[in-house]
Amino acid sequence: MIVTAAFYIFSAILIGSAAAVVTSRNPVHSVLFLILAFFNAAALFLIAGAEFLAMILVIVYVGAVAVLFLFVVMMLDVNFGQLREGYQRYLPVGATVGAVLFGELLLVLGGWQFAPQASTLRLSSTPAGVSNTQALGRLIYTDYIFLFQMAGLILMVAMIGAIVLTHRERTTSRRQSIARQNARQVSDTLEIMEVGFGVGTNVTGIIRPKREPEPVLADEPHTHGVGLPGPGEH
Repeated sequence: MIVTAAFYIFSAILIGSAAAVVTSRNPVHSVLFLILAFFNAAALFLIAGAEFLAMILVIVYVGAVAVLFLFVVMMLDVNFGQLREGYQRYLPVGATVGAVLFGELLLVLGGWQFAPQASTLRLSSTPAGVSNTQALGRLIYTDYIFLFQMAGLILMVAMIGAIVLTHRERTTSRRQSIARQNARQVSDTLEIMEVGFGVGTNVTGIIRPKREPEPVLADEPHTHGVGLPGPGEH
């Protein structure tokens, strides 16, 4: 009785939070509702006896993915007013795509049926001495190891492709030049002056920092390194 009541309570909260994710106007609220949906889905997994999937759902999705979504939404200064400007223009296209997806779901659910041995397997006893995590690991890493490795390879290729597509070469960024730093002399950037007591800018003027000499390329003649005179030169 308690398990049944808990199932209906968690299911109702899960459905409500999932609907709020889609209907909420504030993206931060949508992410928070998504986290609530993950927690309730994990509770349903616990009721079904799949404690490993419940912990994975909480640790991976809530602890990493949902928090990452929240940080990205909060850090990006998104102009939501500008995003809603084309709502009416794209509404027919979105409604058409949604209708097609809904029709496909009806076709799938209409042709789906339980396997003949499903009721028997549901009532069968759990094997003794084998935990849920052990059975799941044996199934993934023994029976479907090649499909599992293929899925990981596809995800890695997708991640590399996303990095390559979003990478931009910044020409304005400053980079450290070790050769120029080692070749720089003290007299190039530092000058010691004797300034009398009470002498201000009226006498000495405004002293500007010394400009760093332009670097000399290594392939030019009569050079030794970067900005250094060659052997025998003064």
